[in-house]
Amino acid sequence: MKAIQFQPGLSINSPDVAREVDLPLPEASGRDILVEIEAVALNPVDTKVRPGAEGEPKVLGYDASGTVVAVGNETKILQVGDKVYYAGDITRPGSNAQFQLVDERIAAVRPSSLDAGSSAALPLTSLTAWESLFDRLGIDPEGADRGKSLLIIGGAGGVGSIGIQLAKLAGLTVIATASRPESEQWCRDLGADYVVNHREELAPQLKEFGYETVDYIANYNNTEAYWDVMGEVIAPQGGVVLIVEQKGNLDVGGLYKLKSVSIAWELMFTRSMFKTADMVKQHEILKRVAELIDSGKIKTTANGSLGQITAENVVKAHLQIETGRSIGKLVLEGWPE
Repeated sequence: MKAIQFQPGLSINSPDVAREVDLPLPEASGRDILVEIEAVALNPVDTKVRPGAEGEPKVLGYDASGTVVAVGNETKILQVGDKVYYAGDITRPGSNAQFQLVDERIAAVRPSSLDAGSSAALPLTSLTAWESLFDRLGIDPEGADRGKSLLIIGGAGGVGSIGIQLAKLAGLTVIATASRPESEQWCRDLGADYVVNHREELAPQLKEFGYETVDYIANYNNTEAYWDVMGEVIAPQGGVVLIVEQKGNLDVGGLYKLKSVSIAWELMFTRSMFKTADMVKQHEILKRVAELIDSGKIKTTANGSLGQITAENVVKAHLQIETGRSIGKLVLEGWPE
């Protein structure tokens, strides 16, 4: 099968950093399904796990949609012919290949109303947003926390774009951050009640909208840069969820302690990485997201295609993500003949 491997020790600007190679076709066993890849989407995690100076070449890719062509002998949920979508498992080869093995418990039938590319844009960010809001912060998806306030830092990014929509469905008042007119409009179009500029002081802007504090904060952008202001604007006994690892030490005392703030980390790969007992919940989340898409309650955050799945286009996507100016998700669809 055709696959795209990133090479160790090479800069992203090197012409040989990503190479098209031929690899053996994997065989499904156990709970695995074998998927023929039709489309992939790119995420910041792709740029973070590229090979360093040492190590083996890697097939990356952590968002895909395709068709099940074989199943293992222990599968219970999915079957040959199902059109599926999933984010995969960071400990296994990724989706930048014509075929991929994935555990059926972290995959689901994709939205019937979307094409392969629009479906591929959803899994990683939908899982991250759902888990961060409903599993980590404990917000009730059915609306029991209706009227409470949520600040989403990084509203126009892939996770923020889904997070806005899910939070509005749960009845929250959503304040999103964005810094450009186009990203601000993107957040508003997705349902954000207010948008504040994250390049300016956040606390005064929140006060202008009548919020001295907010009940929840979902920081999908930069942990260290917003650490102090999050402590300032989070409500007593509020909750903060983080997805971006910090480089230095954080002072979790101060206002965070005085306010008894709950701080949680979210990594959507945790369930597959550790084979947790509730691993199948990711199948259930993706199934629910597909239902929400098909009923028109939320929409895909695909926002641009770079063409077919080629080494050149995958590198272009990495470079675009690394600018930090992407809105929504980038998609690649189909393989060259």
